[in-house]
Parts: sequence; C-alpha cells; structure tokens
Amino acid sequence: MIKEISKSIREYKRTSIATPVLVSLEVVIECIIPFLIAKLVNEIKSGCELNLIIKYGIILFIMAVLSLLFGALAGATCANASCGLAKNLRRDMFYNIQKYSFENIDKFLTSSLVTRLTTDVTNVQNAYMMIIRSAIRAPLMIIFALVMAFIMGGKMAWIFLFVVPFLTVGLSVIVYKTMPLFRKVFKKYDNLNNSVQENIKGMRVVKAFVREDYEQKKFDAAASDVCADFTKAERILALNNPLMQFCLYVNMTFVLSFGSYTIITSRGMDLDVGQFSALLTYGFMMLASLMMLSMIFVMITMAAESGKRIAEILTEKSTLTNPENPVYEVADGSVSFENVSFKYSLKAERRALADINLKIKSGETIGIIGGTGSSKSTLIQLISRLYDATEGTVKVGGIDVRSYDLETLRNQVAVVLQKNILFSGTVKENLRWGNKNASDEELKEACRLACADEFISQFPDGYDTYIEQGGANVSGGQKQRLCIARALLKKPKILILDDSTSAVDTKTDSGIRKAMREYIPETTKIIIAQRTASVEDSDRIIVMDGGKISAVGTHKELLESNAIYREIYTSQNKAGDNNEE
Repeated sequence: MIKEISKSIREYKRTSIATPVLVSLEVVIECIIPFLIAKLVNEIKSGCELNLIIKYGIILFIMAVLSLLFGALAGATCANASCGLAKNLRRDMFYNIQKYSFENIDKFLTSSLVTRLTTDVTNVQNAYMMIIRSAIRAPLMIIFALVMAFIMGGKMAWIFLFVVPFLTVGLSVIVYKTMPLFRKVFKKYDNLNNSVQENIKGMRVVKAFVREDYEQKKFDAAASDVCADFTKAERILALNNPLMQFCLYVNMTFVLSFGSYTIITSRGMDLDVGQFSALLTYGFMMLASLMMLSMIFVMITMAAESGKRIAEILTEKSTLTNPENPVYEVADGSVSFENVSFKYSLKAERRALADINLKIKSGETIGIIGGTGSSKSTLIQLISRLYDATEGTVKVGGIDVRSYDLETLRNQVAVVLQKNILFSGTVKENLRWGNKNASDEELKEACRLACADEFISQFPDGYDTYIEQGGANVSGGQKQRLCIARALLKKPKILILDDSTSAVDTKTDSGIRKAMREYIPETTKIIIAQRTASVEDSDRIIVMDGGKISAVGTHKELLESNAIYREIYTSQNKAGDNNEE
C-alpha cells in the first residue's frame, strides 16, 4: 500500500525531502535556545556586565529568527508536498478508473469511489503532512531534549525516563482502542454517500411517491451510525489531554521538588538555577512531543485504512487489455458469435448467455427483441468488448474481438446504451464526444439523421445551448436523439442502438430508421427494442428468451413461426388484439 501511494509523490520528492531537513534544523535550534538561556541566567546571577547580556540577547534573537524561518519554510514545503501528493493521487485514481472494464466497475459502488477520491485522499494528505513534518519533529525533539536534559541536569534527567514510558503506554492503549473504530467508520461513509447519491439522483421519484420522510429517516440512520462511531472514538481520544496534563504536572512536581532540594543542599554546586529552568523547559518539550506523536499515530491509523482503499483503486487492473500484437483496422461490419456463453461473474451459477451462434453480414440491419431480462443488452456488449465472453468467440470483421486494439474496436463499434448520458456543456461539446474534430456541418448532418436538428434549431442558442448535468434541461426523447447523433459522428462500421428510441414517438422512430437505411447503408445496424414497430422492417429479427436465441427471421416469418414474437406483436397492436378475439 505504501509503495503504491509513494508512486504518486513524483515531482514533489524534493519538497518531501526538504521538509524533514528543515524540521531537523528547527529542532536543533529550539533545543539550543534553553541551553543558552540557562547560561545567561547563571551569568546574570554571577553579576556579569551589560555587554555580555546584550551579546546573549543578540544570539538568542538570531536563533529565534532562524528557528522561525526554518519552521516557516518547513511549513511551506510540507504543504506543497502533501497537496501535491493529494493532487497526484486523485489524478492517478481517476485515470485508472477510466481504464476499468464494466466488470471492474461492478466491483465498486459509485458512492465508494467518490469517498475514496475525496475523504480518503484527504486523510492520506493530512497523514503525509504529519509524517514528513510532525513525525520527524516529535522523535527528534524527544531525543535532543533528553540528551540536553542529561547534559544540563545530570541525574535529575532520569525523572523523564520514568514519566515517558508511563505516558507512552497510556497513549498506546488509546491508539489501540481507537484504531478499529476508525476502520469501521470509512465503510459507513460509503453507506452515507450512497444514501445521498440515491436520494439526489431519484429526487423526482421520491417526490412523486411522497417518500421524503422515509428518505430523511434513512439518511439520519446512516449519519447517526457514522456519528456514533466517531463519538466513541473521540471520547477515547479525548483522554490524551488529561493523560498528558497528568504526566506534565507529575514531572514538574518531581523536578521542582528534587531540583529545589538539590539546589539548596548543594548550594548550587550540583544544580544551579539556570540548569533548573532549562530542565523544566526540556521536560515540557519532551512531553509535548509525546502528545504530538499520539495524535500522529491516530491520524496514521485513519490514513492507513484510507490508504488501503486508495491502493485498491490504483492496483485494480482492467480485465480487458490489449493483446501483444493488436489489430488496428476493422475490415468490415460483419459480426459472428461462435458457441458463445457468458456469466457476469466466474462464481455465478447461472449463465446470462448460453450457446449463442449467430452470423451478421456487413451492412445488414438486425433487430433484437425479447422480454425483460432476456439478455438482449448483454449480447451486444460483447461486440464492443465491454465484457469478454466466458466461453466461445465473438468476431468482428472476421477477427476475434480480443485480437483488436480496444480503442480501434470501440471507434468502429458505436453503442448507444439504454441509459442516455449527457454531460455538462453545450450541445456541440456533447456531440463532439463522437468526433472531437467534427465540423459544424458534420454535427448538423448527424443531428438531421437522428431527427435532432429540428428541436436544436428551436433553442435560442441553437447548437451553443448549454446542457445541464445529466441532460436535466432536455426531455428523454431529445436526450436519446442527441446520443444517437453523437454515435453517428464516429462514422462506425457497426452501430448498436440499445432501446435508444423508447422515449421518442413512433413517427420520429420511423424517421430515424429511414434516415439510417438511406444514408448509411454500408453500416451494420443492430437495433434492440421493446416495440415490434421499431424492428419489423429489419433484414432479420432475433428473438431472445432466457439468455438464448429463440428464433431468427423476418417479421413475417416470425409472426407465423414464433410464439414469443407473435405474443409481443399482438399485445402491442390493436388489430392483433381484434384478430385474437
């Protein structure tokens, strides 16, 4: 996990190294200052001249300024390094997610990915900031202060060695108790984010069914769960301060008691006032540093769990990769399925597709119809290699899809999926997802084919109209037509419409199919639909049932020979209903 996250430091290595160096210099100077003050106190006690006091004052001022300077520089380099690491982590995670196949994406909830990109990265950022600064400063301060305490106080410094272990044990117990609680919290964060995401995404449904109260209770339960664990952890963590105060005052009591006794009995020979004041200062430094270490341990504990979750994203490799010598050209739009079976998970008992054998000629128009859950969408997802077949071979242009360069294959197989997604930006920007170099005329031509130009032209800003996130300011049918136009701009050899005209009226649906038939006859068109009217003029229609091909034929042939197709057709046509009667 540490190795994987460390790869994201990259250009911030210099500032990451500079921070501990600057912190070390700051600590050395801070430990020397009490030593000089002790010397000054003894000089004043012995009746030194004003010039010597001024000399000590100037030296102390310079050292204080240097300590401040090194501290400020350490803060700046630390901030630069930690923020840079966070930036790189988010970039690396996001870029890796873009490479995921659908199978990889299925492993993670969207809310979990959001939590990892935000909260988890912030935790790692804060921990890294403490590791390169505070985690260096605290141990060095303890070591240097202890050494200086022995130099200044001799046997008196042994008092610290009794107090320090007691504080260390106490803090270790606190950290041990809080670690499991913080680990649990992050999993509950995912549930909280999931609740928010579901509610916002389904706001219209929530209001339509008047389920606001239920959603509020669900959110309150998730939020209270997170709050309860955090509160429990913070209550234990709050013992840090009283424990620290107890050790500090015990230490001061012993130092003051034995120090005063030693000064009086030895008349300043074994321990003088200057050494005594320095000893108190070093004691405070050591105990404060131990307190800081306890906070570092807690932060690292939280970050360790976050780091593991981040590493899961970074180390996850796409299940779909290019072969060693990929094919970079798709010959034509022919498609063939040879003894193909598919399962979404290797552990799954049921196969989503079974024994699929099918040949589609280049330029052919194929309709696919079937009941809900008959694996129509699953079938076409194997063509563009969104998933790999579990058994058998899928070929495009006569070549196994696994032999192609993924980018080449997907550029030639355009898929308009069931869920029509538009992104924030203008109509032009959304359309150019299909072809970033498309001219304005090409955009309009694609929109004319998809019957989208007619409504875009009615917008006040035309093709410069701003589309809100998810296409919230356009209707379902308009979204579908824009997505079809976007796919057409790729000028693919195979165009797949996965129930992509369900929200448009029958006349528009017919217009889209007619335009495709006339203007892109060489493109293989595969149309998945619920309405028989959308596929009845196809060259062939495939009827799916339970993950298998029930029948293949023309509209007329299937009406005569296939009960499933006939039932779908008669249920959608009044004439058919009348005939049945």
